Amino acid sequence: MDDVTKESLEQEDIELEKVEAEVKEASEELTEAQVKFNDLNEQFLRLRAEYDNFRKRTMTEKIQIYGNAISDAVTAILPAIDNIDRAAGHSDASPEDVRKGLKMIEDQIKASLENLGVKAIGEKGEKFDPALHNAVSHIEDAEAEENTITEVLQKGYVLGDKVIRHAMVQVAN
Repeated sequence: MDDVTKESLEQEDIELEKVEAEVKEASEELTEAQVKFNDLNEQFLRLRAEYDNFRKRTMTEKIQIYGNAISDAVTAILPAIDNIDRAAGHSDASPEDVRKGLKMIEDQIKASLENLGVKAIGEKGEKFDPALHNAVSHIEDAEAEENTITEVLQKGYVLGDKVIRHAMVQVAN
């Protein structure tokens, strides 16, 4: 063989070795990337399963909390219901006794609501607040200040910052 062909073959062998080295290096990098991908995929699947379990557990707790809240509210008013039942059984009571019994039941219900954190709103003489009160009538009264509640037609109730029921009121001026 002549020198040019020999040199050309040697050059091709060198280039072939470089390409084989690059292929081997790329193959190793690919293997490393696949291992890393598999690890990350396993982490993702575990995290997804943990999140799914968390979501299910949270939903169960939410349902239990709702049931407990209803149970607590009913438990708070049961003594008043018991007293109403007892009062209904006494048909021979005097009107004064009935009035006293109703007052006691009213006080008991108010105390139960207070223990639950429920507060009554809407008192005569308060300033009208459209966020808390529902004005159903308007009167002109020279003695009352402007936007003042002159009569409460139906009390309202709040639980913390949440309005359970707006107070129905009459407003002056």
